[in-house]
Amino acid sequence: MNSRERLRRCYCHEETDRPAVYSRTNYPDNDPTYAKLKDYLEKYSDIKRIWNGRACEKGYNYEQTREKISSEYERIKTILHTPMGDLESLYLNSLAGKPGMHETYFIKDADDIGKYLSLPMPEVAGDVISFFECDREIGERGIVDVFFGCNPAGSVAELCGSENFAMLTVTDRELIHELCSKQMSVILNSVKYLLSNGVGPYFSMSGEEYIVPPVHSPVDFFEFNVKYDKPIIDLIHDSNGRMHIHCHGALKKVMQGFLDMGADVLHPIEPPTMGDISAKDAKAILRGKVCIEGNIQISKMYESTPSEIFEVTEELIKDAFDDHLGLIISPTASPYMFGRGEACFPQYKAMVDTVLEV
Repeated sequence: MNSRERLRRCYCHEETDRPAVYSRTNYPDNDPTYAKLKDYLEKYSDIKRIWNGRACEKGYNYEQTREKISSEYERIKTILHTPMGDLESLYLNSLAGKPGMHETYFIKDADDIGKYLSLPMPEVAGDVISFFECDREIGERGIVDVFFGCNPAGSVAELCGSENFAMLTVTDRELIHELCSKQMSVILNSVKYLLSNGVGPYFSMSGEEYIVPPVHSPVDFFEFNVKYDKPIIDLIHDSNGRMHIHCHGALKKVMQGFLDMGADVLHPIEPPTMGDISAKDAKAILRGKVCIEGNIQISKMYESTPSEIFEVTEELIKDAFDDHLGLIISPTASPYMFGRGEACFPQYKAMVDTVLEV
């Protein structure tokens, strides 16, 4: 079975010859230590190429200024003009390859929500030739994943900041619903355009992790994630497409929500301490309905030995592939440690080789 067919069967809940094995590939920038790993994964893993599902969406115009505030950081000010007034965000960007940090977000209060809601719906237009070129290039080695970025509620959380978003769901809940509804409509317009132009059938979203326990209740998960994701996924299913959802966190209390919204693949499903549900328990809930993608914690790829990764992978296959359905073995995130590509290579090789020997 080639990789393209294997991944298709994983997404469609059909039996496979072995689990698929895959890794996200958002490597550290300009880091040659990952060259060997890149080559190995390209040759031996099941591949997914990411294509921007919002590529045809004409986004809003922003103004940006940059101010160097130290030898290590610059402050980026972004202004978004709306019919009801400007919105502004401040971001500290590292000049030394370190993580950045938001200082302020576009939406701070109910007045800012009104300003954002006054923006017109973005136009969707343009060609999708690059999708078909990407699909031809990958051939039997894998599939093309059309990635929409954050789901409606996740994109609203990013406009507000997660703490302020949580507060606004209490003080201005109906306005947050209006924002989620608008963001849903924006994504739906892109989905309709892509489907009408033959793009697909594999789509993905992230952002649901902003609204999971313990910061948010299961009620919030259903009200903000399930409610606004389901129409998008239903539209994709109506065209025989499939939806991949990326969501970290404590998911045990909201697993039914992923079933209700119609997710076909769920990544990464983490046990304690990063999450609260094992692959075995998740399999009992999702069996035959949602494919598990995961769940080797990314830190283990740097901190464990190859033999330990072999054992973890074997256990994962035992717990989640007894029916030969719905398992893509994968780390929980992309390789991320700058300069550590050679150090993590043996662990990645152990993961891939263990799966190939099934």
